[in-house]
Amino acid sequence: MKSFNRIFIILALIFTSGVIAAVALTRMPENNGSDAVDLNRAVHIIKDNRTELLSLTEEDLGTKFVLFGENGRRLSSEPAGYLIDVDSPAKAAAEDYVCLPVEENGDYICTLVVPRPGMGRINDARKKIVTAGLMLLGLILLCAAIFRIYVEFAVIRPFRRMEKFAGMVAHGELDIPITRDRNNLFGAFTSSFDIMREELNASRSRENELRKRRQELIAELSHDLKTPITGIKLVCELLSVKLTDEYAVEKIKNIHTKAEQMNILVSDLLASELDSLGEMTVNCRDENSYVLHELVSLHDPQSMVQEGAVPECLIRTDRIRLSQTIGNIISNSYKYAGTPIQVSYRINDRYLEMAIKDSGGGVSKEELPLITNKFFRGTAGKAAGKEGSGLGLYIASALMEKMDGELVCSSDGTGLTVTLLIPLS
Repeated sequence: MKSFNRIFIILALIFTSGVIAAVALTRMPENNGSDAVDLNRAVHIIKDNRTELLSLTEEDLGTKFVLFGENGRRLSSEPAGYLIDVDSPAKAAAEDYVCLPVEENGDYICTLVVPRPGMGRINDARKKIVTAGLMLLGLILLCAAIFRIYVEFAVIRPFRRMEKFAGMVAHGELDIPITRDRNNLFGAFTSSFDIMREELNASRSRENELRKRRQELIAELSHDLKTPITGIKLVCELLSVKLTDEYAVEKIKNIHTKAEQMNILVSDLLASELDSLGEMTVNCRDENSYVLHELVSLHDPQSMVQEGAVPECLIRTDRIRLSQTIGNIISNSYKYAGTPIQVSYRINDRYLEMAIKDSGGGVSKEELPLITNKFFRGTAGKAAGKEGSGLGLYIASALMEKMDGELVCSSDGTGLTVTLLIPLS
């Protein structure tokens, strides 16, 4: 606001000075015409110099003049100013000049033509008024240009900077401060806006820190939970071997199945949090393709998988992560389809394709592109009402991507097919 007051005072001073100069310029000039005394004096001078009329000057008579002799002959050699176009007494009279015949003792000497009293002053004033008007117009344009420049630097540019800054804040760029300038109209507002940015940045930092701590806590708990789950599975396996009671063995198998489901859920939760923290890593190496048969058998405790022949080749993968991926897919089929699972293999260019298909009715076209999203769970068919975290296929897809492969889902209405593209060595 101070800068606005300063520019207002400067423009007011410039304009006031211009008005004063214009008033001084248009001050009425001294009388260039002739009153009665001056005319009488001029007549006496002409009479006294009747023989030297051509030598008379404006200084001699005290006014502009033209002399005409008999028959309208001009006697003045160089008439001045606006009298230069007067070439006869008749024209002078027609243009409202004063025409005085000068005689002495009845003898005609000449005709004196002088401006009408006040005529010269009016003409000069008119010229000065036009000049003053042009000067004031130029002064107004100058003040307008100065004010326009001031508005550009003090209002428009700061406003554009704030507009750009607001866009950056909206996109989450909170580390770049806005240029503070207290001399423009937005100085205080700019400072307040930058303080808001700093507070938002600090708040986001606190939020990120809390999120990271939460993710680390979940990751630690998930890791700690895997130890007792593994112990439960080992005890179940041992009891299955030692016990002979079929009913007890069946219950032990159910406990083992539930423990395995818990193990998968905890693994998914751990992998999800590690992925959020950017710490979910893979260690790929060359493996014989037969490892796929071993992994399928490992994750098929209910013997629902019907597996085709595995092509003999070398694949580039992380065995542990691939096991987690296959386990998630088969576990999903157990849970949501409950039908036999068909597993087929074929080599396609640089990949070994492993297609895992169930017959559970499939996934709708609307939900199919979403089933690999984090925490997404289907709302139709057998998926409705089922318990789950919505992490299985998300983790499987993320792991395949980290192993330079791909997970592709498709559904033909009779079931869901999950195809793993495993890179060849």
